[in-house]
Amino acid sequence: MSVDMVEVTIDSIRVGLMSQQRVVILREVGADRYLAIWVDPYMAEQITFALQDVEVARPMSHDLIKNMLNQMGARVVRVEVIELKDDVFYGNIVVEHEGEMMDIDSRPSDALALAVRVNVPIFVARAVMEEAGITPEEDMGEQEGESAPEMPLSENGGDGEGEEDEERLSVFEDFLDNLELGGKDAPGEEDDDED
Repeated sequence: MSVDMVEVTIDSIRVGLMSQQRVVILREVGADRYLAIWVDPYMAEQITFALQDVEVARPMSHDLIKNMLNQMGARVVRVEVIELKDDVFYGNIVVEHEGEMMDIDSRPSDALALAVRVNVPIFVARAVMEEAGITPEEDMGEQEGESAPEMPLSENGGDGEGEEDEERLSVFEDFLDNLELGGKDAPGEEDDDED
């Protein structure tokens, strides 16, 4: 890896109360720092299915990618979130084929959906974690005394203005309030303590 990386795991997948958008929460291994990445409902479902070992009758898109790589004798080594630019996350899938390492450009959600299917480590560039990572105690203190930090909109970007901005911050507050819940919540499953 040429970029300085930190390893993360998927902590949970949550649903925004007002917007019904999904957010994947990544937790840094060995630390209490989190990274939230907004994803569309389909991608949240793809990740959740794999995490919960849900069986489907026919291969889903990411199962197909996994099967194709296997048939070609290639293997996924790791997936990465390598950059955050203009509120958009950029991902990378590292594949080894016949001794050659290849970087494949990817949306982070596609990389995560594949990672949980092939059971490989997930890494985030340290610079991305420094810029967009959330440490609960520090960020809660900032919310009480100052304005809350902004979260990147998604892996696809957005304008982040007006009502949408308020929704993002509302979900951010809900996320901080519910960090102790942990677990891998399925999209659409909400109880009284969550979003």
